[in-house]
Amino acid sequence: MSVMLCGGLVAPIFAADPPVIPADVPAPTPPKSDAKKKTDKAAPAKKTAAKPASTDKKAGDVVVLPTPEPAVVSQKNVNVRGQALLNSEIVAHLKKGDKVMVLEEITTKKKQDEPDKWLKIALPQTSAAWVNSSVGLDADKKVKASRLNLRSGPGENFSVIGRVEKGTTVTVIETKGEWSKIEPPSGTYAFVAAHLVSREPGGATTIAANTRPIPPVIPPTPPPVTTVVPPQPPVGTPQPPETPVVPPPQPPVVVTPPPVAANTTPPLVPVVRPTPPPPVEEPLAKRVVTREGIVQKSVSPQAPTYFVLRDIDNKRVVNYLFSTSTNIVVRTFKGQRVIVTGEESLDERWPNTPVIEIETIQNVPSE
Repeated sequence: MSVMLCGGLVAPIFAADPPVIPADVPAPTPPKSDAKKKTDKAAPAKKTAAKPASTDKKAGDVVVLPTPEPAVVSQKNVNVRGQALLNSEIVAHLKKGDKVMVLEEITTKKKQDEPDKWLKIALPQTSAAWVNSSVGLDADKKVKASRLNLRSGPGENFSVIGRVEKGTTVTVIETKGEWSKIEPPSGTYAFVAAHLVSREPGGATTIAANTRPIPPVIPPTPPPVTTVVPPQPPVGTPQPPETPVVPPPQPPVVVTPPPVAANTTPPLVPVVRPTPPPPVEEPLAKRVVTREGIVQKSVSPQAPTYFVLRDIDNKRVVNYLFSTSTNIVVRTFKGQRVIVTGEESLDERWPNTPVIEIETIQNVPSE
């Protein structure tokens, strides 16, 4: 590029090379054109030190283990639930010392009176899964759907605890309407609070920095044992003959056998008594009761159900409430005064408070 000067002279103008900008820095905004202002030089870009990634687990993190990891239940009466939530339905019960297989670690959002760390475990063999047999199974008990959900109870409102592929044969245990209870195939899962089980320790031991190693203890070396060898006669020297030792003669011993008495006792004949038949266990009669009270949420995370019926006068827990019917949603009656009718039974973990399996429930109008 050149410019015409006075007198017809031509002066070349050389443009400065543009500054080199690093790739991780955004390009600067070009300045507004002004003939009177000088061109600003580009300032060198400041490098920002990369922050180390945080190792703390946040809410929503899921750690999938490369292989199932064994663990042991460390508390009594542990509930296994269909989801990683305290108000999720209970699908199985475990006792202290039971072994489980851990599949994943889950960190949830911290809530008051609720654990934020859960473990996804393989479903215990003592529990079962439910499938919609009307749309998912054929006459030979094979899965006819492309993929069939396994649920923790007979209804769409229960949690999904696994899936089975088309063509899989299942074992049906019980049928309720359109739903069938089956033996849980491999791949079914459930959830348990992490603080209720103990994971088996493993891995290498870490030694802290600047720690002086403890020298090994070397036992003192015992002194050598000196063996004294008696002097031997020279080779070729005849040895005196040894005198044999002859024991003194012993008198003969005559053993007289005792007289044998004639056996006059008749042989004993074993008496065979008939084995009494085992007692016949009579089936327990069904106990159907009707209770009145206020529906409230359970306060203990180890309760057999998560809704209770409290007495109207003294607010004492009368029963735990449970329903397998998809038409009865207990949480819709929370805080209301109701009349409940159903079968009453005792849970082995809570012998003082019975559980009612709800058949009917209705609101009581306030007076």
